[in-house]
Amino acid sequence: MNERIAYTKPSITALEVGYATDAAANGWGAQCYDYIHKFERLFCQHLGVRYAIATSSCTGALHMGMAALGIGEGDEVILADTNWIATVSPVVHLGATPVFVDILPDTWCLDPEQVEAAITPNTRAIIAVHLYGNLCDMGKLLALGEKYGIPVIEDAAEAIGSVWQGKRAGAMGRFGAFSFHGTKTITTGEGGIFVTNDPELYETVLTLSNHGRARGQTRQFWPEMVGFKYKMSNIQAAIGCGQLERIEELIQRKQQIMANYRQALMGIACIQLNPEQPGATIGAWMPNAVFDKGSGITDQALMQAFQSANIDARPFFAPLSALPMFAGVQPEPVAVDIAGRSINLPSYHDMTHQQQERIVQVLAGMA
Repeated sequence: MNERIAYTKPSITALEVGYATDAAANGWGAQCYDYIHKFERLFCQHLGVRYAIATSSCTGALHMGMAALGIGEGDEVILADTNWIATVSPVVHLGATPVFVDILPDTWCLDPEQVEAAITPNTRAIIAVHLYGNLCDMGKLLALGEKYGIPVIEDAAEAIGSVWQGKRAGAMGRFGAFSFHGTKTITTGEGGIFVTNDPELYETVLTLSNHGRARGQTRQFWPEMVGFKYKMSNIQAAIGCGQLERIEELIQRKQQIMANYRQALMGIACIQLNPEQPGATIGAWMPNAVFDKGSGITDQALMQAFQSANIDARPFFAPLSALPMFAGVQPEPVAVDIAGRSINLPSYHDMTHQQQERIVQVLAGMA
């Protein structure tokens, strides 16, 4: 049998290992935050934002950001029905009500028209998730936010390298959140980051991130509010510093893998890959193949075909409304439809041309 192809894994070199080793040997006492602060500075420079707070996960970054905005019981937060649970769980933890709307059939991201239709006097935020590195229509979403006085939050967990009209994903909303899980374009093993250009919001989240202890507080162990413990470790940040020094290389490799898939599949009319709108560039974190409705191909058949070929692949996210904890919520039709006829394709940095050819052969055999 052919060697198994993984769907994703990180690219770690001697640079990251060296930094992590230094952090493990020397990053204690007065030096315990050195790599964390360096990582935050480097990420701000890459993204073009003023403030960043490294966290233990993207979920933690979203949780603290929404808590800092005062979102809580009786509030509503609008987000796409197509999402991973990590986007909605902080909404639920804060006691707010998630309001699911459908995705666009071409970008698989939040439908701005349905967002506007779902806005009520209780709406406190819109979460724009750049699914698989695809881009939400930030022009329309930000205009809605301004029109109704509602903050737009960017869940850019999957969107390292994605750019909308010259601005990087995660840098356009009231705040952004990223993931550095081992599957992502850059990794710290586990981890995330909160980013914003709002100084007041930054200070509030910074206080929350330190168990409610404000920066500049001289009284030791004196919190001013109930906060969180979502810190990234110094060793994780050290790995991240190495990754950020290689970030353009890592993004370009992801984009090259996507380009290879496009070239190889361009003659198969019934398969569509991640869209790239005019004026936008996707970071191409996770290539996704969607079969036309008329093909009769299902997600289950695709997963079985890849399993038989000894290739790791992932299903498209099921609608959140289909999950048991949201029983009774009506699933959105496009979210259900796309999930039923698509599959995530392997895309790790070190995959070979021959491995991509094996993947393409499976898809072509289904077409």
